[in-house]
Amino acid sequence: MFECKLNENGEVLLIGRLDASQAAKAEAVLDEVTTDCIINCQDLAYMSSAGIGVILATYKRLYDSGKNFKLTNANDHISKVFHYAGLTKLFGMD
Repeated sequence: MFECKLNENGEVLLIGRLDASQAAKAEAVLDEVTTDCIINCQDLAYMSSAGIGVILATYKRLYDSGKNFKLTNANDHISKVFHYAGLTKLFGMD
């Protein structure tokens, strides 16, 4: 199960397992974000390389238009995924 939605504070909430079968669902929501973006990973249990690709594409699109981007509340597993991919500093996780 996976859900991607905007909360009342304008944060993007990722919930469940973001893998290749759910990447298009996440991309559809993230493509609508045009302002500074905080992605809350508090309830994200798993992320595959396809999920990393969606997050990276969103970061690049927003960065290129002068917007800020940050990932927050990642559990140890998700933090390690981004650490091993060398993306923690890029996404403001350090």
